Amino acid sequence: MPRAIHDELLAHAREEAPNECCGLIGGRDGAATTLYRARNAEASPLRYNLDPQDQFRIMMEMEKLGEELVAIYHSHTKSPAYPSQTDINLATYPDALYVIASLAEGDVQPVRAFGIADGQVSEAELSIE
Repeated sequence: MPRAIHDELLAHAREEAPNECCGLIGGRDGAATTLYRARNAEASPLRYNLDPQDQFRIMMEMEKLGEELVAIYHSHTKSPAYPSQTDINLATYPDALYVIASLAEGDVQPVRAFGIADGQVSEAELSIE
């Protein structure tokens, strides 16, 4: 993940606090190239739901640019960067990574990535370039 995308994701998380932020990351060949902010339709500190209009707009923009969906991101405001049971239950894109930014105090790994498929969570290596 380019440093600029990492930093933009953390900035988005901080700006939306105390609510969770969310968005999509587009790219090519599995490499992240563009961060797309979306509105959290839940406007909640406990869960996120990408605004459907934002999701449609972003998916059309990615298609126009020849990008694929690489990741779905959101923040946790008071818990570690690990998928909650709600995150796992609502994960419907098994080919995308789920990137979580944590704003919890003392979290030494504030941004982590996971594959979530069939209710199973596996951490993916996230390198910041």
